[in-house]
Amino acid sequence: QDGTLELIFAAYATTASASTSLIMQLLKHPRVLEKLREELRSKGILHNGCICEGSLRLDNISSLHYLDCVIKEVLRLFTPISGGYRTVLQTFELDGFQIPKGWSVMYSIRDTHDTAPVFKDVDVFDPDRFEQGRSEDKDGRFHYLPFGGGVRTCLGKHLAKLFLKALAIELASTSRFELATRTFPKITLVPVVHPVDGLKVKFFGLDSNQNEILAGTDAMLGATV
Repeated sequence: QDGTLELIFAAYATTASASTSLIMQLLKHPRVLEKLREELRSKGILHNGCICEGSLRLDNISSLHYLDCVIKEVLRLFTPISGGYRTVLQTFELDGFQIPKGWSVMYSIRDTHDTAPVFKDVDVFDPDRFEQGRSEDKDGRFHYLPFGGGVRTCLGKHLAKLFLKALAIELASTSRFELATRTFPKITLVPVVHPVDGLKVKFFGLDSNQNEILAGTDAMLGATV
């Protein structure tokens, strides 16, 4: 039972959370979405409104530096889980407090991201903070840790980031999407970061001329993520 629960939580819930946060931020920040499209065009991935055949290779995706910054910023602000547990292997002292060997301790990912001095304007969605000129995640080992840290870093982190990048490329290349409600939903943090009652979005397919592909029914236009 524990193994099944862990598989569902680690392989589905966290990825679904990050995917939803990605879509929400692209909705809130159209300039980020357009800058992402510009990068896809510059790398020969997006041409005349279509993903170029054979362009979605691992090396091409890895070369998309701005896309990497967008994913990093989503995971900084909206880390799916709050933290992780560790067992103390030997007694140590932290800020004047002694932590005994054998204790279970929890580290907070969200609090770390919120209080780390390397991040400027921590509440602002700013993918450019991860550009080479700023590289706010490079100053120190444990200021940025959406996948945990140390020897027990998440085994699926590279696959998860690749999935999020592929989703962002698909959204930026083949569709127009808009919020289907008047306001953005409230966010809850338990058991993972997710919008209360879901994020309702309308998706419109685009043809090679960037014209909307009309759906047969209204139901085909609506989706909840």
